Amino acid sequence: MRVKSRRSFLRSAITGSLGLAVFPSIIPARVLGSDSPSKKIQVAQIGCGRMGRSDLGNTLSESLARMVAVCDLDSKRLDAGASMAEKYYTENGESKVNIRKYHDYHDILASPEIDAVVVTVPDHSHALVAIEAAIARKHIYVQKPVTYSILEAIGLRKAVEAKKIILQTGSQQRSEHPWKSFRTASEAVVNGRLGQLKTIKIGVGLDHPSGHPPMPMPVPQNLDFEKWLGSAPEQPYMERRVHPQDSLSGRPGWMTTEDFGLGMITNWGAHHLDIAQWAMGQQLGGPLTVEAQAQFMTNDVWTVHTTYHVEMAYPKNVTVILDNKFENGIRFEGDEGWIFCTRSEEAAQNSASATDKSLLRPLRASDPKLLAPLTGDAIRWMPSRTHHGNWLESIVANRQPIAPIEQSSRSLEACVTAWIAMKLKRKLHWDAATESFPGDDAANAMRGRKARSPQYDFARVLEKAGLA
Repeated sequence: MRVKSRRSFLRSAITGSLGLAVFPSIIPARVLGSDSPSKKIQVAQIGCGRMGRSDLGNTLSESLARMVAVCDLDSKRLDAGASMAEKYYTENGESKVNIRKYHDYHDILASPEIDAVVVTVPDHSHALVAIEAAIARKHIYVQKPVTYSILEAIGLRKAVEAKKIILQTGSQQRSEHPWKSFRTASEAVVNGRLGQLKTIKIGVGLDHPSGHPPMPMPVPQNLDFEKWLGSAPEQPYMERRVHPQDSLSGRPGWMTTEDFGLGMITNWGAHHLDIAQWAMGQQLGGPLTVEAQAQFMTNDVWTVHTTYHVEMAYPKNVTVILDNKFENGIRFEGDEGWIFCTRSEEAAQNSASATDKSLLRPLRASDPKLLAPLTGDAIRWMPSRTHHGNWLESIVANRQPIAPIEQSSRSLEACVTAWIAMKLKRKLHWDAATESFPGDDAANAMRGRKARSPQYDFARVLEKAGLA
């Protein structure tokens, strides 16, 4: 009887968020008609860098979408994004393809012809762009981590719920392709294959200092650095803190600069902690306590943490541990065995010293029976062939997608509570119901930060829209 009650509860948690109503009026009638470009969901790509080009390619390949515009504050990347989209359509038999180019994303949001946007800007600008897109009633695909701060995540959730649009977070490990290992592992765990879940060990990789001291540089003519800086603290331009000027695929420096991204704890942590909370049935919850130690880069152009150890206590006596010594991936341990999942053999090879090939599989368990196909009334995640496809299908079906803001905001909160514990160097108590640290002014002050100027203040945008 206890197992049945638990399954009923989990089903409610899973399907409840998927069944949230949205306004049918914001589903464009053209997507329900023929297959011509004008009948598809009209999408604009905001951000055309490394991950932006990945999102652009994934959206272009989906039959429900028509990419009509791109936007970037770096004119080199803007031109490259437009060329990429135009090349895709011409190579698929079209002629006279014209992808509109925008410097300012506000012009995209003002266009009634655009139904949806893909937001692939640096982490510190996710919230402002996505909140304004929600207010403009554009459906949104936003890269993970869904926001930079806890207060931003709460604000974005408020905007999405108020305007009732479809937001998909780029937590693509929830989808079947290309890394089904996470779905298989988390479904096994949520269905009790490990018995009593005890410990989840997570490896999110390790950042290393660049070896270069901070050094102000002239701003390239092709980059609008003022707008790129957005809400972040005022500072001089440094190429190693923004993105490489000679590469579209090079890892951008903002990912390792705390003013713009919080390091591996939110970079990979947003992926792996999301799956951990999914498997625990804590999609709408979070940790009870958090303790962490970390070393931070000093005298370097980069500023994020390097080595780290984090321990988080969750309901039902589950302990989540993150350590830079762990293999990149997630290991679920229970009283009946363990299951490990990662992205690929390559990921395993890069983070494990084992020579035994069986230890390099992206999905493995203490007993193969733990990974046997589910049967009967087992809990199963919603179908999601591809992550961008699931988003577009959800727009048409008028339903919430597989990685909705209700859940991704909680994954972000878990990551940031760990970062705050790293900074404060003491045990923190977290209340998922109030999304705050009870009686802890210092920790609560770190749930967000003051914007550099009012024009980049997401709270001001919410207030102006009557959503404060």
